[in-house]
Amino acid sequence: MGRDKYPRRSLGSLYPRIKDARVLMVGAGGIGCELLKNLVLTGFGEVHVVDLDTIDLSNLNRQFLFRHEHIKKSKAIVAKQTAAKFNPAIKLEAYHANIKDSEFNIDWFKSFNIVFNALDNLDARRHVNKMCLAADVPLIESGTTGFNGQVQVIRKVGDVQYFTGNHAHLITRVVRSAMIVTQRKHPKLFPSAQFEAPRVNQYIALEIFGVSEEDTPELDHSEDSENAKEIENLKQESQALKAIRNSIGSVDFERMVFDKVYRDDITRLRSMEDMWKTRKPPSVLSYEDLMRQMDESKETLPGRGNQAPLTLIGSFILFKDSLGRLKERHQKNQQSDSSAVLVFDKDDNDTLDFVTAAANIRSIVFGIEPKSKFDIKQMAGNIIPAIATTNAIVAGLCVLQAFKVMRDTLQNARMVFLTKSTDRFLLADKLRPPNPDCGVCSVTQARVHIDTAQATLEDLVNGFLRTEIGYGEEFSVNNEIGTLYDPELDDNLPTMLKDLGIKQDSFLTIIDEDEENPRVNLILSISEKTLPEESKPVVAIEKFEVARKLPSSSANGHALNGAALPKKRTANEAGLPDRTDEKRTKALQEAKARDDVLEILDDDANNGAIVIDD
Repeated sequence: MGRDKYPRRSLGSLYPRIKDARVLMVGAGGIGCELLKNLVLTGFGEVHVVDLDTIDLSNLNRQFLFRHEHIKKSKAIVAKQTAAKFNPAIKLEAYHANIKDSEFNIDWFKSFNIVFNALDNLDARRHVNKMCLAADVPLIESGTTGFNGQVQVIRKVGDVQYFTGNHAHLITRVVRSAMIVTQRKHPKLFPSAQFEAPRVNQYIALEIFGVSEEDTPELDHSEDSENAKEIENLKQESQALKAIRNSIGSVDFERMVFDKVYRDDITRLRSMEDMWKTRKPPSVLSYEDLMRQMDESKETLPGRGNQAPLTLIGSFILFKDSLGRLKERHQKNQQSDSSAVLVFDKDDNDTLDFVTAAANIRSIVFGIEPKSKFDIKQMAGNIIPAIATTNAIVAGLCVLQAFKVMRDTLQNARMVFLTKSTDRFLLADKLRPPNPDCGVCSVTQARVHIDTAQATLEDLVNGFLRTEIGYGEEFSVNNEIGTLYDPELDDNLPTMLKDLGIKQDSFLTIIDEDEENPRVNLILSISEKTLPEESKPVVAIEKFEVARKLPSSSANGHALNGAALPKKRTANEAGLPDRTDEKRTKALQEAKARDDVLEILDDDANNGAIVIDD
């Protein structure tokens, strides 16, 4: 019977569907390696793998499809090559690319029977979720951290999108520069301060040996920015670091870097007296004093395998040594390529030594407990604690849930949690329909054709949403950048949609703001198409209706998935005597006994008011 003998016996009538299935797996890391092995050995006919990442040394302890010779190579491509040996009959396709690239559009997602998420990136997971809903393709979501893990099915059935558990809230984008300058000010303001120090010093290393953030488009210098003052401060600091970078060849280079970060910046922070009224101010360090202490100390350069936290002098020794090594590398690279830069890599001993030393010195300045090189490698490298066994269990659960989706028995699918905090290692719960009051999952999905050569925002708002769909006056049109239209923001109506960044596979969210009978949110996915001249420039691909939200819960009831619980019954409804007056009299007598004064302003049963004067 060949290689598929046992899957055929195990799966029975489901096996032909598995064998003909076209599957997408996003992510080829810890879960992805285990999952790809399962998919190939189970006999899924065609598997496509997408991953932007390359293989690091730290991946090899649990991502078993990779070997030492694969370091720096594409995870997706190497995973395909290795897994193909398990079952040569399976068709495998690999993409070393970002799943958010335009080539992976809605029509491409529609070509798959099922999608598996094996990602550790929240933004990418949200994107895949959104694309699967728009393409009406079932998604198996998964994730692990340490001994904990989860698997959940996300599937749209008719007009109902089945989600699981809690929804991830939308996060407002933060200007990276403002975030960094705030963290550089005072890391103890952040609960995760020990994790921020290494990241901040990656930034310092980038400014010295890489491309200055000042020269990148991500830095917003606009005067109307909410963070204008912080951005301007960062710009000045970037310019100072740029001046230091231009002096890399000088003998004072190490001291200039140290004085800028640990003397000048800290002195300026200490001058902000209001900041230190309730907390201990940072300590200013002197390069000359530390040089003298280093000469008097018997400490030597920390070993590469040292897992003990570094002292101030040990960090200073490592700071000077690593900075010297990086300087030599940078100068050598510049001789062959003037545009060459050094990039932080957690597996690069020189860059990791610098980040370790600089982070520990900074931690000591702010009174934060220093960490070992091993700890900082985890923090700066953003290494999520991962255990191969947990990944294997989650990958197996993913395939088991996929069987239920492929059998069209979604009612039997479960969201499964792995946890060590309870008596049972595996916990399962039924899938939940969306909450009608939830703006994340209770939405209507629709696709529209837009002729970008002639369509304006006016055509979408008035010609389509109001005329065709029936929206009233109060609604807004939004995309990932912000609000494009609302009743008080109509300046964009004459603007061409393409000039507003609306293109193929863009998403628009329509929010009905009618107070009496609002609709659920409408998410429109855009398909560009040249339409006939007699046609409207915005047309629905398929006819659809936008459902209305359920009535809000009453004052005494609490909404649960949109259904209001019964109100508390009145005395009359319960067939009991009304003792309201008795209760008021008793309360007044008790208040007088305590010398409280209650002044009854209005004794109306519905709208009365009582003022208590102490």
